[in-house]
Amino acid sequence: MDNGASSYRRFREDGDEGGLIEIIRDYKDGLILYLNSFVSNLHTAEELAEETFVLLGIKKPKDKGKGSFKTWLYTIGRNVAIDYLRRNSKLTNKSIDDCSELVSDEHNLELAYIKEERKITVHQSLAKLKSEYRQVLWLIYFENFSIKQVAAVMKRSVHSIETLVYRARKALKSQLELEGFIYEEL
Repeated sequence: MDNGASSYRRFREDGDEGGLIEIIRDYKDGLILYLNSFVSNLHTAEELAEETFVLLGIKKPKDKGKGSFKTWLYTIGRNVAIDYLRRNSKLTNKSIDDCSELVSDEHNLELAYIKEERKITVHQSLAKLKSEYRQVLWLIYFENFSIKQVAAVMKRSVHSIETLVYRARKALKSQLELEGFIYEEL
């Protein structure tokens, strides 16, 4: 049982609020950046991550233990993001590049989370890919999920995820080449 699962069990069964605090501390940044791949707005992604943690704290859903805690948490976050997108589908989204104050915030968060300049370039190229490509690449390469875990989060078959990863890597390579990025191996 990984640390997130034991922390959540302590919170859910024993009422130890420290367990929920540990979960938020350990998973907040990664979840925010993953949710950002859905909504392309860092502040909205932060709100959705907060909503995910509030859902854990209030409703205390049961982790059935079929996968890792992180997979289960990201699946909940994904569902929260999908619900948000459905509710706001009629509203027009403003590009994050149009909001200079948001770009500054995103840049600071990225620097804290991704320390090397090459990773920032890759992240920016990822942002230009289709949403499902961004999601699958983010989960595999930044969150170190297995193909099976990604399939569970994205609610697709393992074969479908393997194909998606192949296409996403190919699209990322093309995007990086367009931006003049020199890479060794993708």
